[in-house]
Amino acid sequence: MTKAVIAIHGGAGAISRAAMSAEKEQAFRAALHAVISAGQQILAAGGSALDAVTEAVRLLEACPLFNAGKGAVFTHQGTHELDACIMDGRTLDVGAVAGVSRIRHPILAARGVLEKSPHVLLIGAGAEAFAEAQGLEPVEPDFFSTPERWEQLQRALTLQHSVLDHDGAAAQSGAEPLDPDRKMGTVGAVACDLHGNLAAATSTGGMTNKQAGRVGDSPLPGAGCYASNETAAVSCTGTGEVFIRTLAAYDVAAQMAYGGRTLQQAAASVIHDKVQELEGCGGLIAVDSHGNVVLPFNSEGMYRGFAFVDGEIEVAIYRDN
Repeated sequence: MTKAVIAIHGGAGAISRAAMSAEKEQAFRAALHAVISAGQQILAAGGSALDAVTEAVRLLEACPLFNAGKGAVFTHQGTHELDACIMDGRTLDVGAVAGVSRIRHPILAARGVLEKSPHVLLIGAGAEAFAEAQGLEPVEPDFFSTPERWEQLQRALTLQHSVLDHDGAAAQSGAEPLDPDRKMGTVGAVACDLHGNLAAATSTGGMTNKQAGRVGDSPLPGAGCYASNETAAVSCTGTGEVFIRTLAAYDVAAQMAYGGRTLQQAAASVIHDKVQELEGCGGLIAVDSHGNVVLPFNSEGMYRGFAFVDGEIEVAIYRDN
């Protein structure tokens, strides 16, 4: 049987070690470990890659340490707009939602679109109505708010220009391992199950101080999320506009399919060549149907981790761990 594996990311960006507390770093590492463990258990029990990435991202959305679901960043207008995408590598079925603010778990709404809608991408109020019709729990928009994210917006507004998650120096770095004002806050998961099937899922609150209505790469199949059993499952985090322009997630698969590159070669090319050439910053996680896994990034750090079904859970934040 195939080497079943799950990998996750919780965003990438600039390191703020100087202001970081050991307790805060441990909180991030513990959260990543718990999410990987949950996905690992699903795969070990014979569950599908699709179920494993759904649950992993749902748990990341529930953790306010990350910018997806609870703890999502604010738009310039002081609102929340969340995006998510999930793709099944076995069938190439995909579902996504964008610009939602009343769905507790956008990844579950995306999964609903994949399974129960003839469409691929639903946005705004239409996506929210669809999710509620599927029995998903609605919430008030302020459910996603946290004091830390509000303060992050205020710092951006004080500097009188757009301080997006990948752009601009922080007025104060806070005490997180990655500077919250210079971090791409997407979360994602990729998995290969015991049958060799692949799946990918990506979810985000977007960019701090973004214009309301802005959509990044996360809910766009081929840009921030892609999966095909023939090549790889990929989830990206980074400068969304650049990942869209390069079709980063699909480019990994395309280089493997048409160029004969390995997973490692293709992922490195996308992150260190294609994305970086356009001054994009961030990273991706990817697995193939043989159970190979890669987690490249060109930023200073990336919340990340992976585990094989019968292996130890590995978690890292910095280049040197």
